[in-house]
Amino acid sequence: MATTDSRPKYISFDIYGTLINWDTDSTTRRLLAGRLPEEQWPAFKKVFRGYRFDEVLGDYKPYEQILQNSFDRVCKFFGIGPTPGAGVEFADAVRGFDAHDDVPAPLKLMGDNYKLVALSNADDSFLEISIPKLGADFHAVLTAEQAQAYKPRYQAFEYMLDTLNAKPEDFLHIASHTRYDMHPMHDMGFRNLWVLDRGYDPITGGYDYNSVKSLDEINKHLGL
Repeated sequence: MATTDSRPKYISFDIYGTLINWDTDSTTRRLLAGRLPEEQWPAFKKVFRGYRFDEVLGDYKPYEQILQNSFDRVCKFFGIGPTPGAGVEFADAVRGFDAHDDVPAPLKLMGDNYKLVALSNADDSFLEISIPKLGADFHAVLTAEQAQAYKPRYQAFEYMLDTLNAKPEDFLHIASHTRYDMHPMHDMGFRNLWVLDRGYDPITGGYDYNSVKSLDEINKHLGL
């Protein structure tokens, strides 16, 4: 595990999946309702994830529309017709997600000693519900809606830097997603990068990030 002696000015986070438990399986299965053979379910989940990533690469649109478009596109991939109202149902599900069990205690400790920043691929209305579930105070809650761009677009990270009048070296960033966070941030000069490995992405070399299984490990690194 790489170490640094410099104290970060901010500890920034991805929120959904990293701190909030992301689980859309039950909503997805209900919306499919007999339209997908069970043996295709694992492939559907993987392709759906890819379409969600692709959908955020263009111009900003509200997060419910991101969810609706990506679901319709993956359904089309599997020969299934569109599902009106899917975006609303997925959005309601996301707003109902809770924190991972291993998050509140170490995050509270972190927040008592550092300025926490949320940089989330969602709209303000989602974070207004989800952030209080984390049990820690955040110095800033920044969203794709505010930035008018989703990660991995540079515009999202530039918004964070501009809003806080900060530089990449001011941050220790934590996320469970390499494609959304680690890869673009490394390219933009962020170096204090930590993957909280929840199994979403392969852990590969070349991007100088550290990989841990819990926030407790990062707190230990920070001397907390």
